[in-house]
Amino acid sequence: MAPIDSSNDRKQLHVAMFPWLAFGHIIPFLQLSKFIAEKGHKVSFLSTTRNIKRLPALPFHLSPLINLVSLALPRVQELPENAEATMDVRTEDIHYLKKAYDGLKPQLAQFLEKESPDWIIYDFAPYWLPEVACNLGISRGYFSIINAWFSAFFGTAKDMINGSDERRTVEDFLTPPKWIPFPSNLCYRKHEAAWMLGSGLANASGVSDAYRSGMTLEGSDCMFIRYCYEFEPQWLTLLQELYHLPVVPVGLMPPETPTKVGDEKDDTWMDIKKWLGGQQKGHVVYVALGSEVMVNKSELGELALGLELSGLPFLWALRKPAGSTELDSVVDSVELPDGFLERTRNRGMVRTSWVPQLQILSHESIGGFLTHCGWGSIVEGLMFGHPLIMLPFLVDQGLNARILVDKKVGIEVPRNDEDGSFTKDLVAKSLTTVVVGDEGKNYKANAMVLSKTFGDTKLQRKYIDSFIDYLEKQRRRVLLTTIEQ
Repeated sequence: MAPIDSSNDRKQLHVAMFPWLAFGHIIPFLQLSKFIAEKGHKVSFLSTTRNIKRLPALPFHLSPLINLVSLALPRVQELPENAEATMDVRTEDIHYLKKAYDGLKPQLAQFLEKESPDWIIYDFAPYWLPEVACNLGISRGYFSIINAWFSAFFGTAKDMINGSDERRTVEDFLTPPKWIPFPSNLCYRKHEAAWMLGSGLANASGVSDAYRSGMTLEGSDCMFIRYCYEFEPQWLTLLQELYHLPVVPVGLMPPETPTKVGDEKDDTWMDIKKWLGGQQKGHVVYVALGSEVMVNKSELGELALGLELSGLPFLWALRKPAGSTELDSVVDSVELPDGFLERTRNRGMVRTSWVPQLQILSHESIGGFLTHCGWGSIVEGLMFGHPLIMLPFLVDQGLNARILVDKKVGIEVPRNDEDGSFTKDLVAKSLTTVVVGDEGKNYKANAMVLSKTFGDTKLQRKYIDSFIDYLEKQRRRVLLTTIEQ
């Protein structure tokens, strides 16, 4: 438990936080809120009613400083009832959620006018918010929960707002952008690039995702980003050149591994821990593709059969698909191959509900992490020095895999370039190469080297201290400017 900094020479700030409606975004925003509160500042964390109720309990010593503000999400006919996060809807329906999100503007404007926080820190989606905050004299910060190379791939804010004349087809995204001035393999595969084209097209919300990001950036005083200078620092330099904004890294924000999970979840961990304890050290594959990825029946089957074919022990956190109901189990919603569970029951564990990922990754039996390459999962895997078996699906994940393959901390499961399909044989080969193959020793060694950065909590907390110092000093500068005028 970090002590609250109550230094008398610090003016207590009031910082409002407004993440996008995805728990992969909400949780880093909440984590950053806790860091701010630990320095004695007041935080208003704004999200929709159901999402606020789904947040983990706040630490007792911070709860007086963090105000959870519930906003009523406007009803959009195309969304299921009670759908308030991306995990509640199918991937193809997320643009309706953006339409509902935009409907929060009047409530947010009313809150800002009434409470007049010193700062509003927001996500990529509320393109209308910087103007509202600016008119109220509130400092504005865009917080990217994703890394620097993903942002750099989109180019300048004006490129995002107006569209780039040079990137109009799928083929245009299959090579690194021309504005990257150093050698890089940062590009999409053909089966991934359609997403990039779609991000530039208006959807049900009336605007494109690229437009959202560009307007949000253009209206901000600065950009905060979950990143650090000790890992691929050239991307931070490039972002500052592209955006002409201060780019302030907040560090990698590696989460603390709790010693106790709590209540029935602690029982879940004890069951898993007992099973892991019976496995060979460094041989278990941990498989987790997050809650956002929609894996179809064919992909699920090939992945399962690949795990079986590898002969390795595995622990699979098989979450329910996005858009399924709370009562659906994954196994019911998307069928595993006939007989798979029976054939692998002596060396495999499949969990279809919540699992304590940090405790699992910290266990000595884990020898490799099969991941979808979400940035948060990469941070968690590398902080423990685990080599990666990469199976990217959405948005930033493919770009993340390209960078990490170059860093030689693992390999990407080969796919058909046209449709993105993969086979059980290539899954099995990728697993055995990384976990028990001769090459795997190098991947493990490289991952362990990176763990000295990704898992260095003292280093990463220095970034948080600098970030909060920036909030304090820049707000003071804004106040002084206002007084002088």
